[in-house]
Amino acid sequence: MPVFLVGGLAVQISHDLGLTPAGLGLAVAVYFGVTAIGSLPVGALVERYGPGRTGRTAIIVSAASMLGIALAARSLTLLLLLLAAAATANSLGQLSSNASLARSVPPHRHGLTFGAKQSAIPLSTLLAGVAVPTVALTLGWRWAFGFGAVLAVVALALVPPDQPDHRAAHERRRGSVGGGMLLLGVAAALASCAANSLSTFLVDSSVEHGMSPTAAALALTLGSALCIMCRLLAGWLADRWQRGHLGFVAGLLAVGAVGTILLGVDSFPALVVGVLLAFGLGWCWPGLLAFSVVRLRPQAPAAATSVTQTGVYAGASVGPLGFGLLATHTSYPVAWMVAAVAMALAAACVLLGARLASP
Repeated sequence: MPVFLVGGLAVQISHDLGLTPAGLGLAVAVYFGVTAIGSLPVGALVERYGPGRTGRTAIIVSAASMLGIALAARSLTLLLLLLAAAATANSLGQLSSNASLARSVPPHRHGLTFGAKQSAIPLSTLLAGVAVPTVALTLGWRWAFGFGAVLAVVALALVPPDQPDHRAAHERRRGSVGGGMLLLGVAAALASCAANSLSTFLVDSSVEHGMSPTAAALALTLGSALCIMCRLLAGWLADRWQRGHLGFVAGLLAVGAVGTILLGVDSFPALVVGVLLAFGLGWCWPGLLAFSVVRLRPQAPAAATSVTQTGVYAGASVGPLGFGLLATHTSYPVAWMVAAVAMALAAACVLLGARLASP
């Protein structure tokens, strides 16, 4: 929630801290960049200390970061530092929850539960949007972060206890990283570069093509809601298949690439179809990818998914920055075309990585 609250409350924050669009971009890059850097070492920590203990630590750090922003963020520099602290909680929480789901949920429900877990990102954007009229415009933006901290503390009661595992951490991690997994991490980075540009630039791109700001915002809302539903549906379907999950991921990315191209076409019907394909299918892969990696490396789910999560957050940090520069110096259609190529390359990397990573 911390980074999406900053984005949703950017107008109100700018009045107090002088947050400019460039500053907002820097804040997002710092958050996801720190998350990417921390994901690999954090995976080893989760395997060593257990997902229950590390998950509770992540929640406490996240709550403390949001409370710190609410009470003490009086400059952009301090806001960035607190977001960096929140980012460490993000990487720790992602990987501890992956391990908790892998060990506490029956395997035939993994697809649905990983899909639900990965719906946290579009759900966070939804909560950030709701916080503007309900809290920020009535009580002030700092109260929104305070309520976020309270929600985090409540979540402590939901962390499942650790399951006993008498194997040494290094024994569980053995074989969790290899050429196939690294290629899946590259695929995640490429796909995330394109997918995270969708939510960042869809509204501005649509307005530039003649759509009203209200209609463009509705398109973004439609895309976010569709993304949540498709992540759950993809997970539900994955539970009913015994194999071919990474092939499914590659297919979703390929269709998403087609939809991303349509976002650059100066036509309202093309935009609608593009949103449906790019958001609904092109961005519903994260839960399915995590599920697939856990199936490949069940002995070390945190260590294995740390590789793909590093790719996801590296792409989330670099992608929107590169997309913005490309759109500024060329045009949105060119930027959407490049994003589509990145998504198509991700599909190819998934297919090759699946072949190399298979036991």
